[in-house]
Amino acid sequence: MSAGTLYLVPTGLGGRDVAQLLAPVTLNAVRHIEYFVAENAKTARAFLKEIGHPRRLQDVAIDVLDEHTPASQVAALLQPVLDGKDCGLLSEAGCPAVADPGALLVRAAHVHGVKVVPLVGPSALLLALMSSGMNGQRFAFHGYLPVERAARERRLLELEADSAKHGVTQLFIEAPYRNQALYEAILRTCRQDTLLALATDLTLPDESVRTRTIAQWKKEQPRLDRRPTVFLLYRETVLTAR
Repeated sequence: MSAGTLYLVPTGLGGRDVAQLLAPVTLNAVRHIEYFVAENAKTARAFLKEIGHPRRLQDVAIDVLDEHTPASQVAALLQPVLDGKDCGLLSEAGCPAVADPGALLVRAAHVHGVKVVPLVGPSALLLALMSSGMNGQRFAFHGYLPVERAARERRLLELEADSAKHGVTQLFIEAPYRNQALYEAILRTCRQDTLLALATDLTLPDESVRTRTIAQWKKEQPRLDRRPTVFLLYRETVLTAR
């Protein structure tokens, strides 16, 4: 028996009407899958119900792969695919395997020669980069920055200096309830003419994407508390004389 296919299934970034955000080819592929690996089973079932999965949800198998899943259990999650079943990998939000524990399953699939098919859907990181006006040719995503104040400020200075030296757009995120603290750290730490973009509630009715200098942001009070936000930092490349 030949192995099944691992489909990487994007979900919405929050709110409702997720089916309107996904391409028909993505929806059609997902509706034929009966085995899923998800970061959260309850969220996954809600997603399948919203897109109109034709099977009864209790008949759809959903295994969990989250940040607490030991690497030793990944092989068991892949076994149904090796036995011939197609599998849909679901994240809590956006694209799976990007800043997401699902990457472990994708890696295992490649090791075993399983076909991996990424499906089209929203990615908060790419949407934020597209709409920021910053360098889309060279960028880096750093996940979460340190929480401790001194370590976080050191990291911000490193990212700012690297952006200036190499022209890199620096992307990072924070737990929504700590957004304000990170925002204040950026204003306190970075240079006045460095650019900061805040991409908040992407694809939602209250979506907001704004790019300002640090000096300009100091005159504003953006509403960030408990709103999913991508932070982007960019400083023009510094040219040194030879």
